[in-house]
Amino acid sequence: MSKIGVFDSGLGGLSVLKEMMKVLPNEDFLFYEDSLNNPYGVKDEDELLEITSKIVDYLLDNDCKIIVIACNTATTCCMKALREKYPNTIFVGTVPAIKVAYDNNYKNTIILSTPYTTKSKRVEELLNDYTREDQIITNISGENLANLIELDKHDEIMELLHRLLDDYKDKADSLVLGCTHYSLIKAEINEVLPNTVLLDGCLGVANEVKHQLEEHNLLENNSGSLEIVNSKSDDLIKRSYEILNN
Repeated sequence: MSKIGVFDSGLGGLSVLKEMMKVLPNEDFLFYEDSLNNPYGVKDEDELLEITSKIVDYLLDNDCKIIVIACNTATTCCMKALREKYPNTIFVGTVPAIKVAYDNNYKNTIILSTPYTTKSKRVEELLNDYTREDQIITNISGENLANLIELDKHDEIMELLHRLLDDYKDKADSLVLGCTHYSLIKAEINEVLPNTVLLDGCLGVANEVKHQLEEHNLLENNSGSLEIVNSKSDDLIKRSYEILNN
C-alpha cells in the first residue's frame, strides 16, 4: 500500500492536509513538516532546492506515490526543478488563490504571502492572467508571520497583523492567504479584518490530488492512516495532531 506524501516548511501544510483527508478519506498520508528549516520564504532558490530534494527523497523512500508541496514558497521556487529532477514522480503544488478572487469578481484584494512568494515570478504571472481592470490588488509581504505561527507566538502574531492590515479595515473585500501557515490563523486575521473574505487554495489542491490519482489509476482503498514527521521536534507533531482534531 502506497501513501500520499505531503510536505511543508512546518505546520502550515496542515491546512492542505486537512482538506485532502476529507476528499480522500481512504488514502494513507505521510506528512513531513520541515520546521527545522522554517521559514522557507527568506531562503534563496539553491538552498530551497537542496532542502526540498532531500525531503522528496525521504518521501519516495517511504513508498509515496504522489508528492504534494503544501507550501506556496516551495511550489513557486522549486516545483519546476523538482519535476525535472524526478521525472517519474507526480507533483501537485500550491499557489496563492489569486484566480479565486478573480473568478468571484472581488474589487479590492490583498495578497498576503511570504517575502519570496510576494516577489516571485509565479505570482507576477497569476496577476497578469487574473486581474480585472476594475480590481485593486495590493501585494503584501507577511514578513516573519509564518515563523511566528510556527512558534505559536499569539501576541506577536496579532501585533504584526495589525501593523500590516489595519489600514485595509473596511476597504478590502477579500484577502488571499498566500502561505499555508496563514490558513491556520484565519480567526486572528478576521479579528483584524472582520468584513474581509479570506481565500486559500486548500480545497483546490485536494481536488487536484484526487484528479491526479484518478488519472494515473492510483486511487486506493486503504485504512486512512496518517503519519507525521517533524524535522525539528516531536512536540510539534503532538501540536499538529491537536490542530487537525480542532
